Amino acid sequence: MRKRTIVSVLFLFSLLFLLPDQGRKLHANAEDSSDEVTDPPKVEEKLGGHGGLSTDSDVVHRESESISKKSLRSNAEKFEFQAEVSRLMDIIINSLYSNKDIFLRELISNASDALDKIRFLALTDKDVLGEGDTAKLEIQIKLDKAKKILSIRDRGIGMTKEDLIKNLGTIAKSGTSAFVEKMQSSGDLNLIGQFGVGFYSAYLVADYIEVISKHNDDNQYVWESKADGKFAVSEDTWNEPLGRGTEIRLHLRDEAGEYLEENKLKDLVKRYSEFINFPIHLWASKEVETEVPVEEDESTEEETETTSTEEEKEEDAEDEDSEKKQKTKKVKETVHEWELLNDVKAIWLRSPKEVTEEEYTKFYHSLSKDFTDEKPMAWSHFNAEGDVEFKAVLYVPPKAPHDLYESYYNSNKANLKLYVRRVFISDEFDELLPKYLSFLKGLVDSDTLPLNVSREMLQQHSSLKTIKKKLIRKALDMIRKLAEEDPDEVHDDDKKDVEKSGENDEKKGQYTKFWNEFGKSIKLGIIEDASNRNRLAKLLRFETTKSDGKLTSLDQYIKRMKKGQKDVFYITGSSKEQLEKSPFLERLIKKGYEVIFFTDPVDEYLMQYLMDYEDKKFQNVSKEGLKVGKDANVKELKEAFKELTKWWKESLASENVDDVKISNRLADTPCVVVTSKFGWSANMERIMQSQTLSDANKQAYMRGKRVLEINPRHPIIKELKDRVASDAEDESVKETAQLMYQTALIESGFILNDPKDFAARIYNSVKSSLKISPDAVAEEEVEAEETETSEEATETKSDDLAGGLNIEAEPVEEHAETKDEL
Repeated sequence: MRKRTIVSVLFLFSLLFLLPDQGRKLHANAEDSSDEVTDPPKVEEKLGGHGGLSTDSDVVHRESESISKKSLRSNAEKFEFQAEVSRLMDIIINSLYSNKDIFLRELISNASDALDKIRFLALTDKDVLGEGDTAKLEIQIKLDKAKKILSIRDRGIGMTKEDLIKNLGTIAKSGTSAFVEKMQSSGDLNLIGQFGVGFYSAYLVADYIEVISKHNDDNQYVWESKADGKFAVSEDTWNEPLGRGTEIRLHLRDEAGEYLEENKLKDLVKRYSEFINFPIHLWASKEVETEVPVEEDESTEEETETTSTEEEKEEDAEDEDSEKKQKTKKVKETVHEWELLNDVKAIWLRSPKEVTEEEYTKFYHSLSKDFTDEKPMAWSHFNAEGDVEFKAVLYVPPKAPHDLYESYYNSNKANLKLYVRRVFISDEFDELLPKYLSFLKGLVDSDTLPLNVSREMLQQHSSLKTIKKKLIRKALDMIRKLAEEDPDEVHDDDKKDVEKSGENDEKKGQYTKFWNEFGKSIKLGIIEDASNRNRLAKLLRFETTKSDGKLTSLDQYIKRMKKGQKDVFYITGSSKEQLEKSPFLERLIKKGYEVIFFTDPVDEYLMQYLMDYEDKKFQNVSKEGLKVGKDANVKELKEAFKELTKWWKESLASENVDDVKISNRLADTPCVVVTSKFGWSANMERIMQSQTLSDANKQAYMRGKRVLEINPRHPIIKELKDRVASDAEDESVKETAQLMYQTALIESGFILNDPKDFAARIYNSVKSSLKISPDAVAEEEVEAEETETSEEATETKSDDLAGGLNIEAEPVEEHAETKDEL
């Protein structure tokens, strides 16, 4: 103990010598900087040793001074927002949308994109990553409750000054208009990320935003805005250097205080950004228990010295372990450290058996930026092995994008993310799937494709064709499975078994929903993809004369075909209701044949490519070549009506009618007009004439030859036959024949070249039925003399006064003023 006392005394002496020096230094520092923050930052206030920012007192002071003003820096370069951006921000800021949580997922998603870009550049140039903490590809979130600031930082590619002005001050007009249109129809901001304007969702919770960014090719800059139509950009000389990347500081509104709670941020990251491919860290606080020594009073030590015996002194000298046996106590301390929030392994690297349905749904929402409550209709997770190895996850979205078919052949938009050995390459790589499957969303990770090659060389890589072929097959199998698992799609013979089982209630009607959203894509696939045409034909759905308003497939149609039926009958038109009344169906329905209704304009093109299915030919019932059973009297009928058909063909020579024949498709209608087998149908002619840039001269070559088919059993045709036999030159008979042909054209779906002529013939027919002379005309109008009535005279006089000279008007006004004064 005596030794310890001597050491303590020496320490006190040395401390007394040092204090004056230290005091002089502190005083000098205080004089040099009177504005310096007196309390230096504590250890836990720094971002920590995990690559976070650390600040000295000067930086803290300058930062707080800038933030407290919440105004654009005076030395910054000012800019006006693009009109579309201002409009967009007004919608967001004034939105009554309650779920403001989306801002965090949008900013994290943008940070992930920036990290993907720098990692891609690092494939060919490793120096772009830098060294030390700068090379760590991660996202960091930090809170400052006192100043109400939420910071999101990434070590991504960063932005130059021009990038800040361009990316945050302007956006594509198409994206803005599409988003505004969506907002006006649904009022839902939840899909903001799908339109490329996710950054502006930050104004849901912040009234002032700073974006600090450093690109390898430029200095560090600060972008700032209060969403008042202006923003400013200035070179950053006061914040700590980022090294590379971007930090977004949100100065939260008073009502957004909940986002300063760590648990709230953890929940949001877990909900929306769990499957981001880069680590997301939160500077979180936690309480830990530590043992500290209990300090003993000096008086106790002195008392112990005076009362201790010689034997106790010898024991203290012999054993130095007495210091280790000092009394301790447990104290709770608050410490800060980086906490990893997304520790879930990339879903595509796991076995499909290990991934739950909920995880697949969450990954879809993260991948597609579609955060509605709807689940994807179907998904396929598989590993391809062999010469080309890759892993993939494909999804069928619950709804079709709003612009899926608007610019189908002009856009190169794809929804698949391409990875090579877990390194993100591109999400605009449209060579992996054909255009007709561009509605699918997903991810492909290949171990075979090379990393350090250009996109042009990658497109020509032999492995890419193999990957594309397998993806198409898997995608079509996924859609086929969706149909097979739908109870509404089961054949009639198997329905009882399915009803008894009572399973798959959730999957009921799913394929009908898919067809209503993406059916046109399947049809386009049949047109474009000859190698998969038969697979795609199995996915076709349509209504028929026997489907009772439900969708049916070609397999179901063929199963219900009549014995001896060799062709699949179909008819095209603008609507099902119109086709159900078509005269082309009369005899087919009477004999029990089933006819497919095709009402989509693309169906006309579809049937030019789908010539057969399962050895069955397709037959348009509005064209030549229809065979419906055998008529025992067909030869006699042809001979009996030979004179009429010949006469009628000659009288219609000017109408470009190729022939007049006896029909085998009519039951109650006197006549119809059909086209040649390989020419345009009436519906196709109507579609082509409605095209904006159609050429009438070129269309003439594609129009099918028209054939008038007559019903030999109809009383009108029989009477016409007798009239022609008695007097073939009778003008009234010719008029009737011409009128019947024009009526048949309209009923068959054609557009009349001369509607005025048709109307005149109708009126003449009405005159004849009413026994009115054909020469009778409308009476001439008796014109009344133009005499001025009293009312007109009054109006004229008023108009004259109103439009008169000012000399006359002024006394009236003066008189009124004098009256008011009296």
